[in-house]
Amino acid sequence: MKHVLIIHEVADYPAWKKVFDNAAGIRKEAGEISYQVLKYEQEPNKIVHFSVWTSIENAKNFFESPKLVQIRKEAGVKSPEFIYLDELEAGVL
Repeated sequence: MKHVLIIHEVADYPAWKKVFDNAAGIRKEAGEISYQVLKYEQEPNKIVHFSVWTSIENAKNFFESPKLVQIRKEAGVKSPEFIYLDELEAGVL
């Protein structure tokens, strides 16, 4: 499985979430399979987007595209950090 971990601060979570939800179709079309949205316990506008992708190449093409740069700007995203990951192991305890 291919994963992407994105950590960023947003100006306003409800406004960001609306843009995020509206982008579900283009994320799926680009290769996103599933996602989780988490927040820092003490910082409600510090968001973690953890997702599974069809390939790292598809994820990079999507997240690094000029279209996404503009969408992030409109959504109030500050300084995103992208971490592209290959799964080594998973389990349930």
